[in-house]
Amino acid sequence: MTHGATILHLRGAAGMSAIYRKVSWRLLPLLMLCYGVAYLDRVNVSYAKLQMGASLDFSDQVYAWGAGIFFLGYCLFELPSNLLFEKMGARKTLLRIMLCWGATAAASAFVREPVEFYILRFMLGVFEAGFFPGVVLYLTYWFPAARRARAIALFGSAALMAGVAAGPLCGATLQYLHDYGGLDGWQWMLLLQGLPATLLGVVAYFYLDDKPQDARWLSSFEQQMIEQDLERDEAALNAGQPAADSDAEPPSALSTVWSLLREPSISLLALANLLLLAASYALVFWSPTLMQRWGAGSHMQLGLLAAIPNLAGAIGMIMIGYDSDRRHERRGHFIACMVLAAGGLGLAIAADHNLAWSLAGLTLASLGIASASPLLVSIVTGLLNRSRAAIGIALVGSFGLLGGAVGPPLSERMLHWGGSAGMLAALIVLYLAAGVILLWALRLAPRRGGPDAGHGQTDKMARN
Repeated sequence: MTHGATILHLRGAAGMSAIYRKVSWRLLPLLMLCYGVAYLDRVNVSYAKLQMGASLDFSDQVYAWGAGIFFLGYCLFELPSNLLFEKMGARKTLLRIMLCWGATAAASAFVREPVEFYILRFMLGVFEAGFFPGVVLYLTYWFPAARRARAIALFGSAALMAGVAAGPLCGATLQYLHDYGGLDGWQWMLLLQGLPATLLGVVAYFYLDDKPQDARWLSSFEQQMIEQDLERDEAALNAGQPAADSDAEPPSALSTVWSLLREPSISLLALANLLLLAASYALVFWSPTLMQRWGAGSHMQLGLLAAIPNLAGAIGMIMIGYDSDRRHERRGHFIACMVLAAGGLGLAIAADHNLAWSLAGLTLASLGIASASPLLVSIVTGLLNRSRAAIGIALVGSFGLLGGAVGPPLSERMLHWGGSAGMLAALIVLYLAAGVILLWALRLAPRRGGPDAGHGQTDKMARN
C-alpha cells in the first residue's frame, strides 16, 4: 500500500476507530486501575467509620469533617498540580502523586486522635490533587472531542468498579481481620488499600507515554492521524477568535483563571459541578451508615449490598457515555441523569426504611449520578482550546472538590436534624439545581467550533 493510500485508508471511519481502540487498550486499563485504587483510598473511610467510632471514640461530626477536609486539600492544590502535569508530563506527575498518596493512605491506619485524622486526610487530598483532572487533560492529548466522552466515561467507571469491589473487600477486612496481629479491622483495611498506589505509580512511570508523538507502539502514520484530529478540534475551537500575536507572551496562569471565571458558561459549569459533587460525595460517605439504619446486618452483608448501586453506576456510566458519543449529544443525557438521580432518591425516601426498596432507589439514583460527571467534564473540555484546557479543567474540578469538602459535613447536619429522609431530600434539590444551572451555562456558551460547543457538531453535542 502506498503512503497516500495508507493515509486514505486510515482516515476512513473503520481505520480511525481501529487506531483509537489501540490507544484505549494501551492507556485505559492502567489508568483505570490507578483511579480505582485512588477511589478506594478516598472513600474507604466510610467503611472504616463503622469500627473507628468504637475503637477511637470518634463522633459522627469528627468523621464528617475528616471526610470533607480531604477535598479541601484536593481543591487547594488541584490547579497547581494540573499545571505541573502539563509541564512535567504524565509519567513524572503520576509517579509523584501515587507515591505520596499511597504512603499517606497507609499511614492513616495508625491515627489515634481527631487532629491526626484531620491532618492525614488533608494531606491525602493534597497529594492526590490533580490526579483525576490531570488524567482528563492527558486524555485530551490522545482523543478528539467526538471520541472523548467514551474514554472519560470508561476511565471514570473505574471509581464505580472500585466501589463494587470496595463493599465486599472492606466488609470482609473489617469482619475477618479484626484483632489479627494486634490491629483492628479498619487499620488492616487502610493499610492494605494504601500500599498498592506506590507500586502502580512506578508501573505508570515506565509504561505510559506523555504524548502520541512519544509512543513507539504507534506507527508514524497513526501518530499523524491522531494529531490531525486534534488539530481539527483546535482549529474549530479557535474559529472566529482573533489571531494571536506570535511575539506576544502567553498569558499567565492567574490571568487565564480570571478570564475563565469571567466567562459565564465556565463559571456556571463550575457551580454545577460543585452542587453535583457535594451531593454525590455526601451519598458516598453516608451510604454505609444509611444502610445500617435501613436494616443491613453484618459488615460483610452491608458490603455486599453496597456493591449493587456501584455496579449499576459503572454499567450506566459506560452505556450512557457511549450513547452520548454515538448521538453527538451531551445536554439531554446530563438532564436525564439528574432526573434519574432525583427519582431514585425519591424512591428511597418513599420506601421509609424498607431495605429492599431503599436499595432499589439508591441503585436507580446511581445510574444517573455516576454518568453525570463524565458528561459534564466532556462538555467542559469541548469548550476549551489547548492553551486553556489544563487550567479550565482544574478550575471546574476544584469547584467540584469544594463541593466534596462541604457535602459530608452538611449532610451530617441534615441527617441529625431530618433523618435519612431529610438528607436525601436535600440531595434531590442539589441534583435538580445542577441540571438547571448546566442548561443555563450552555445557553450562555460562546458559539464556536469543536465537538462539544459552538457551531456545527459542537453546537449540536453541547446544546441539543
